Amino acid sequence: MILRKARLWAALAGCVAAPAFAQNIAVVNGTPIPKAHADALVKELTRQGQQDSPQLQVLVREELVNRELLMEEALRRGIANRPDVKAQIALADQSVVIRALIEDFLKNNKPSDDEIKARYEQLIKQAGGNELHLHHILVPDEQQAKDLIAKIKAGASFEELAKQYSKDPGSAKNGGDLDWANPQSFVPEFADAAGKLKKGEVTPTPVHTPFGWHIIRLDDSRAIQPPPLDQVKSQVAQQLTQEKLQQFNAGLRQNAKIQ
Repeated sequence: MILRKARLWAALAGCVAAPAFAQNIAVVNGTPIPKAHADALVKELTRQGQQDSPQLQVLVREELVNRELLMEEALRRGIANRPDVKAQIALADQSVVIRALIEDFLKNNKPSDDEIKARYEQLIKQAGGNELHLHHILVPDEQQAKDLIAKIKAGASFEELAKQYSKDPGSAKNGGDLDWANPQSFVPEFADAAGKLKKGEVTPTPVHTPFGWHIIRLDDSRAIQPPPLDQVKSQVAQQLTQEKLQQFNAGLRQNAKIQ
């Protein structure tokens, strides 16, 4: 396994300090390097996706030895006493403690199955309604859009006109096909116009949006089918977790005296 040096440095900077043990992995110029430091770095690296192995242990040891050598040289040169370095050390220490606090909070405030189910049902209600299967043609000029509508009314193929004139790179090659989509995924002007159409109808006048001028055809509509809870349970739990963390932080601010 090859572990990039840069990744080791970055991971080590964010490690949470562990309790000191008598066992050391090395002694550099009389200074012991506790095994706890190596364990902390290995834990951080495995959390990032590295596989714990004897090779990783060796690389971690060498990295910590190199770090100790550099640290000793920095101290010899007085680098640690520079105001800018002291400020960065203070911020780094703060970040480590804050991360530990957040990890502790999340560990003790995991969303329950009942909370996840309730939020899932709430999301289903919010997403209720129909999804639409649409075709559209996007052009930069209103008059051109009017001319194309006239051609469609006269019997021209919507799909062929879309392939020839539409400026939407995602759908033009497919004859303007936007597939099934929730109207909420479109800009308001587009969604409003599409929602007024009946199956098979084309907008009688061009629809203006920030993207240009649209000609829209409604092919079909159907009730939105939400994914089963098991399929989205982790995403719902993550949303609840983030909200709990935001509420925790908001509570701290509310009870704090900030001048």
